[in-house]
Amino acid sequence: MDKTYLEKLLSPILFKIGDFHLSYYGLIYGLAILVVYLLASKGLKSRELDLNEDDLLNMMILTFLGAVVGARAYYVLLNWDYYSSTKIPWFEFALFWHGGLGLHGGLIGGALSLWLLCKFQALPFIKITDLFAPLLLLGQGIGRVGNFINGESYGTPTSLPWGVVFQYGPAARNYPGLALHPVMLYEALADLFGFLLLYWWSGKKQNPGFASAVYLIIYGLIRFCLSFLRVDELQFMGVKAAAILSILMICVATALIIWFGLYREERVLKKKEEQQFLPKRQWKL
Repeated sequence: MDKTYLEKLLSPILFKIGDFHLSYYGLIYGLAILVVYLLASKGLKSRELDLNEDDLLNMMILTFLGAVVGARAYYVLLNWDYYSSTKIPWFEFALFWHGGLGLHGGLIGGALSLWLLCKFQALPFIKITDLFAPLLLLGQGIGRVGNFINGESYGTPTSLPWGVVFQYGPAARNYPGLALHPVMLYEALADLFGFLLLYWWSGKKQNPGFASAVYLIIYGLIRFCLSFLRVDELQFMGVKAAAILSILMICVATALIIWFGLYREERVLKKKEEQQFLPKRQWKL
């Protein structure tokens, strides 16, 4: 393949008309949200959730906005020296499209937004997080392809045959001409495998909260391992923040599974028998 054509193919810009341009990054993340919505709407009936497709779409939009706010706040806090500088405008911290989002912050912001929404509308928060748990892995995996095209979330230099010499983005600016670990593609593949495993697992009878806890373990393991290959990880007191939070996710989720016995199928059957005598609207945790 011609090198010039390949560089054009991997350009972050899909097309441009005047000052308007559409990036592959935005298109891919839009595709990820669409796929998650379609699969989630398919799973509504099987999980006996009192939601219709319009409710689900509104929930996803509000949760996504909360995730963006959380992801930006996380990034700004871990780069506070820069954002508190008098050399930049005070409103720069809000301009997330200039770059700077942290996935762990997005998880916290999204979960908090979803919890508040469920409290306001008397919906079962845990059942809904169980619905989205495997789909979140799939959405994250698709999104990482956008990071690859943007040349961000990149890895350390490597001599391995699958190392990538990036032509665009921070990877190209910071390591021009050097082959780097395509960590974003490693995570995309790991997320896809995790999705298939958890999607299959969540189709079986499980206690409420089990799928959500397993998601935290799976993604915690993926991110912890890959954080050692990433160059651009955010730091907290000289330690990679993603590694710290990933360990915390794994420990908390494991403790919840053991403490509440979420792995025991008999609790599923007992809970189901109890709920047979309750109005549907009261089936919330």
